Amino acid sequence: MSINILYCGDDQMFHGILLSLLSITKHTKTACNFYLVTASLTNKKRKFQAFSDEHVDFLTNVLHQKNPQHTLTKIDLTAIFNKYPPIANLNTMFTPYSMLRLYIDLVPQIPSRLLYLDADVICHHDFTDFYNQSLTDTELVGVLDYYGRWFFHYHWQKFDYLNSGMLLLNMNYIRQTGLFAKCRTYCRRHKLIMPDQSAINKFAHTKRLTQSKFNEQHGVTTETVFQHFSTNWKLWPVIHTVTVKPWEVDKVFQLDLTADDQDVFLEYLTLI
Repeated sequence: MSINILYCGDDQMFHGILLSLLSITKHTKTACNFYLVTASLTNKKRKFQAFSDEHVDFLTNVLHQKNPQHTLTKIDLTAIFNKYPPIANLNTMFTPYSMLRLYIDLVPQIPSRLLYLDADVICHHDFTDFYNQSLTDTELVGVLDYYGRWFFHYHWQKFDYLNSGMLLLNMNYIRQTGLFAKCRTYCRRHKLIMPDQSAINKFAHTKRLTQSKFNEQHGVTTETVFQHFSTNWKLWPVIHTVTVKPWEVDKVFQLDLTADDQDVFLEYLTLI
């Protein structure tokens, strides 16, 4: 049985996706089918270029060196996205690509079980058991947002606000419940701080919470399976935010954020 993994992004996400792929292929021996959803988009601030075929070929070659059974499929959603754009959220602090995942239920080749990862997520341990868990009557599995859980609440649980950087998706059930269709409509009409994440949390009524080690947003421990390099708040010497992305390798090493996976980062440096 293979593992299906989804990334969404423009061509500038090449470095992040390369690092994420290297970390995943280190920690699983199972053949992986990677899906790269992209688009050429424009908003008031800039033009975004779809992931290039050159970069797709590069990543494919890297994957085949790890395991000839790994596959990488590029899916261009430019036409679908522009036909029904999330008008109210095209010019937020987040790029339109954060909402691309809300369109994947419209793509026939997307498989029924899918692990979505942001491009700044690094794998540190095998995740096969997590991936293969039962998804009966469950739209998605995720981890509470480290900060957002304190401020946002949608259902009966005290804490129920998920971070969307890692989501295990039951696409058959999502198509059945119309989850992503509801999210698209909501993002089209309502301006949101974190568009895709807020919409998913609002409309996902059969989501399942899992341990923080599967989307560790605040540093890294020896138990971390997926490390999400998201923005963190620091209180000293004044309140400020700190953002370190995995492709900023010098900063990653300086802050000791590798969880003994320095070889992945060093391999990345040799490839670029």
